[in-house]
Amino acid sequence: MRISILATIFIVSIFSGCASVTTGQNQSLSVETPGCPAASCKLSNDKGTWFVASTPGTVTVNRAYGDMNVTCEKGDAKAITQFKSNTKGMAFGNVLLGGVIGAGVDVATGAAYDYPPVLSVDLRCGANAAAASQAPASPAAASK
Repeated sequence: MRISILATIFIVSIFSGCASVTTGQNQSLSVETPGCPAASCKLSNDKGTWFVASTPGTVTVNRAYGDMNVTCEKGDAKAITQFKSNTKGMAFGNVLLGGVIGAGVDVATGAAYDYPPVLSVDLRCGANAAAASQAPASPAAASK
């Protein structure tokens, strides 16, 4: 009887793990700039700063509650985009199964949060930038 109780406690403690145990504090993100390939990008949040030398590219970042700020550049073209972090559903389950301490650890380390797996930045360069800047004339302006 005592062995089965200890075994049950052991199994429950293993499988009730928190987000930091199941998915960790890091997340791999893909960064793309469809309108301007081969751009360089800087990603930053309150846990650090990371770089992608050439898009499309992948980088591993630290998860955090705050937004992921992404700045991409190529030549004279520059775009800045923010991506919101989302609380993972697993974080709420952790309150029930892992307790307040486990949930607190996940929130503090950022393990309770996720960013979108693909960060698409609307950077336009070269022919794409020229096409975007040439808006068609309105019919009223064309008839004058």
